[in-house]
Amino acid sequence: MLEPTKELNVDLGDRSYPIIIGQSLLGQADLTPWVAGSQVMIVTNETVAPLYLESAKACFPGKQVDTVILPDGEQYKDWQTLNRIFDALLENRHSRKTTLVALGGGVVGDMTGFAAASYQRGVAFIQMPTTLLSQVDSSVGGKTGINHPLGKNMIGAFHQPEVVLIDTESLKSLPPREVSAGLAEVIKYGLIREQGFIDWLEDNMAELLDLDQAALAEAIFRSCECKADVVAQDEREGGLRAILNLGHTFGHAIENYAGYGKVLHGEAVGTGMMMAADLSARQGWISSEDKQRALRLISSARLPARAPVGMTPDDFLRLMAVDKKNVDGRLRLVVLNDLGTAVVTDEADPGLLSDTLKAYCQN
Repeated sequence: MLEPTKELNVDLGDRSYPIIIGQSLLGQADLTPWVAGSQVMIVTNETVAPLYLESAKACFPGKQVDTVILPDGEQYKDWQTLNRIFDALLENRHSRKTTLVALGGGVVGDMTGFAAASYQRGVAFIQMPTTLLSQVDSSVGGKTGINHPLGKNMIGAFHQPEVVLIDTESLKSLPPREVSAGLAEVIKYGLIREQGFIDWLEDNMAELLDLDQAALAEAIFRSCECKADVVAQDEREGGLRAILNLGHTFGHAIENYAGYGKVLHGEAVGTGMMMAADLSARQGWISSEDKQRALRLISSARLPARAPVGMTPDDFLRLMAVDKKNVDGRLRLVVLNDLGTAVVTDEADPGLLSDTLKAYCQN
């Protein structure tokens, strides 16, 4: 028996858009109401295409549907791969009325959105995320971009989708490691905004890891609800939206050090959230009991608890120095001042930060 479809709205005035969550939506949903012209370009990758490309095409009856299939992996989130999208659009003579469709995980979504923001100075796009991480995080909010060798997501644009279609059935094809990576972003929403969600996650983690459809739909809905609320208040990360980056400053440093694609984004964020909780406790902003509760929850999702072997505190400091949140050379971190409450600060004690870095580096 299918779980009922859930829907919520990202409230951005005349640029508002729905998030539709349910089972078996790929191939059954009609997305033509969100396609202004006659042309659609589906962007996907080599892993997702054999699984879902034909079903995705069926969501656009009566439209000219072209496709571009990219290599799979964070290491391909670069200019060269992005240009393959532009090549496909130009070779198939797509106009300014075209709609791009991101079918895949966060890498595909970020690159498709950036291509849509750039092609002929901006065209429409639709998100069809197929990983848990992209369903609860990167597909919502309009952040798009590519990586640079010196920093993650340093080149990009804000460009909101027309609609986000989340098919929970697609998660059944994910390996367990990818499920855990997605759960890192789910846990993040509890830690930064809603203590009641922490309670729920503690009670339902086993069901989420087992891909129980009802539990997944609830976790995705509550995660998207939180992100939609934050984005509606601060679309371009002028203040509040930065709290969505809990663990990301540490995490991006881990990804960069390891080499993009070697450590999954969610894995790096999971370790980064542990480090943020550790620093928060050292500063006296949360209790040691709250820190331990946060660490247990993150660990229960089967996420790594240490930085990659060989990474040093100096590596962290060097790589965190190029984080986008930094202002005038001051390191800004998202920290906890309670479970369910996060803030951005540039007042972390350098000595205590050093202690945290040492605690999470492996010899």
